[in-house]
Amino acid sequence: MTRFLLRVGAVLALGWALGFALFMLSLGKPLDDSVKTDGIVVPTGGPGRIDRGLYLIDRKAAKRMLITGTDPTVRPIELAVEYKASPRLFRCCIDLGHDAVDTRSNADETAQWVRRHGFRSVRLVTADWHLPRAKLELRYELGADVEIRGDGVRTNPRFSMLLREYNKYLVRRIVLLIGGGDG
Repeated sequence: MTRFLLRVGAVLALGWALGFALFMLSLGKPLDDSVKTDGIVVPTGGPGRIDRGLYLIDRKAAKRMLITGTDPTVRPIELAVEYKASPRLFRCCIDLGHDAVDTRSNADETAQWVRRHGFRSVRLVTADWHLPRAKLELRYELGADVEIRGDGVRTNPRFSMLLREYNKYLVRRIVLLIGGGDG
């Protein structure tokens, strides 16, 4: 029995390690600036994300942009000033989502926004290490009817953060596979 458990443990460890290698290969890369989508979504939480989204919306890479997970006290004019962006851009083309507090609720908030606007494609702008899980959550909420294009903002994450993010991704993927998506 002990040998059997050791073999099972070894197979699981090998599967985890191979999965981590695949995860590392799937880290988000920047999407070409010329790619157009109906909407752009930017979850708050890391440097470079909002800057990237503003750059893209200013160049008309999409019709509208959602910044999801924004603190409820933040007003559009404050972000315009902080990011040196035109207040007109915020008035015409940028929505702030105030309900999300994590990756799953970002996906839920984004899905509601996408449906409200009738979008068929969205560019997800987030940190390269966060893109696989953020895309997984958004795909779960939107289904296959909406095209999701990942646009990874380059970062220099620590190895320990990559391990944590892989484990979060793995656990969430397993939960979704066994049908516990709302848990």
